[in-house]
Amino acid sequence: MDTHSYDKTIEALTIISRAITSDQYLEDILRLIVLVTAEVMNSKVCSLWLLDDKTQSLTIRATQSINRDYLKKRSLKVGEGVVGFVAKHNKPYLCPNVLEDPLFKEKTLARKMGLVSMLSVPMSVRERVIGVINCYTSVPHHFTETEQNLFTTVANQAAVAIFNTELMVQSKVIQEELETRKLVEKAKEVLIRRRNWSGEDAYRWIQKRSMDSRKSMREVAEAVLLSEEL
Repeated sequence: MDTHSYDKTIEALTIISRAITSDQYLEDILRLIVLVTAEVMNSKVCSLWLLDDKTQSLTIRATQSINRDYLKKRSLKVGEGVVGFVAKHNKPYLCPNVLEDPLFKEKTLARKMGLVSMLSVPMSVRERVIGVINCYTSVPHHFTETEQNLFTTVANQAAVAIFNTELMVQSKVIQEELETRKLVEKAKEVLIRRRNWSGEDAYRWIQKRSMDSRKSMREVAEAVLLSEEL
């Protein structure tokens, strides 16, 4: 690897590392990853697919391509196509020419965009695949072992950033859910004391009020507690 490529790699890893400890939204982080990866790999198109464990399918979530056809939402099952193969086996896959590779499914799109060679690598955290990232060239290209190692390093660093962001989102959701439950319980106590209702009746009232007013149960509970302070 020449000095320029090495510097670009370090810069990319630094940028992605910063994303690991940031509070950016997931979509922003995904966009950042494909932009810096395309720059490092000098690729025409870089695309990032995330795995849904429940459906066992991968959906394209980010690309720096501005081609409308490529930007369309697409999904593949685990084991389907190059992306599905990489996710299933958790190992990189090389396509010297995507138009001649039997695993590659989007030949019409590749022909239209002038895509030739492809390197696809898994994004893994502790051996668990969370997605796949691809880079394409517009001319025939032999991806060296150094390039493959570089791409894998960037992909795994990206996986940590994505995994960390999803954990943050999940923890926020759980925290909000716990806070809502506490507020609803407090509101129930107010209604039980004020109206001599049972706990079940108080809960049903909050639930019905929420549906009738098209407000969340948290908002209704907060209103009940606020009225108690007046």
